[in-house]
Amino acid sequence: MPHQRKTAEIEQQLLIEAIYLRYHYDFRGYAQSSLKRRLQAALTRFDCETLSQLQHRLLHERGVFPALLDYLTVQVSDVFRDPEYFRALREKVVPLLRTYPSLKIWVAGCSTGEEAYSLAILLREEGLLERSLIYATDINSTALQRAEAGVYDIERVPGFTENHARSGGRSSLSDHYSAAYGRVVFDKSLRRHIVFSDHSLATDSVFAEVHLISCRNVLIYFDRTLQDRALGLFREALCRRGFLGLGAKESLRFSSHAPAFEDFVAPERIFQKRGDA
Repeated sequence: MPHQRKTAEIEQQLLIEAIYLRYHYDFRGYAQSSLKRRLQAALTRFDCETLSQLQHRLLHERGVFPALLDYLTVQVSDVFRDPEYFRALREKVVPLLRTYPSLKIWVAGCSTGEEAYSLAILLREEGLLERSLIYATDINSTALQRAEAGVYDIERVPGFTENHARSGGRSSLSDHYSAAYGRVVFDKSLRRHIVFSDHSLATDSVFAEVHLISCRNVLIYFDRTLQDRALGLFREALCRRGFLGLGAKESLRFSSHAPAFEDFVAPERIFQKRGDA
């Protein structure tokens, strides 16, 4: 009914505002339809009938917000996810990255770390890892802890291995991890080149100049204003002629920052910052 729907919309706005005021996590610029679906799932998890009840628990019970954050942030990733994207990086972008004496790469919205390790392995195979530093950032501290551990269920390894091969991998993926007790853990030699850190595209600023930014399947959860803010951060962070990789369903087309970029590998959503931007 219209009245119930309007009440639910008000409850959602109040909940998001409460999160911002109490915990300083800003979801106000996220796509509200996507948040609505995730919050509905959270109601069952927290045994609440309404978002108002969930808000009360959020403000008065320790431990509710970290658990709720897993619903508000999307934790879907894979090693060498979308192999064609990594093949394009390997074949088209890496030859230009070789011209730099040192490399800095930003994985924005790194979730549980799969993409950061994928890039580290790719750079190692291309002989660039020793002069590279990867910043892997996310707003979910629990996800970052899992990412830094680099431990994944062994059942996922066949999919990891197939993706790696399709990306043009030059080694066996097993060269980069060890397996025991139903888990695999990526080598510490990879993690030495990755800095996992909390960073919000909604509220934080640029922290380094980088040569490549990979932010895939993150902007689709933002509204237009927040998308533009994030792309502004990427534009500011990228060095002259630096590269930006987005997700398959993401685009620069409607952003005010679109003129600062040109297509580099259009099918894989890889863009290059213009030299005069």
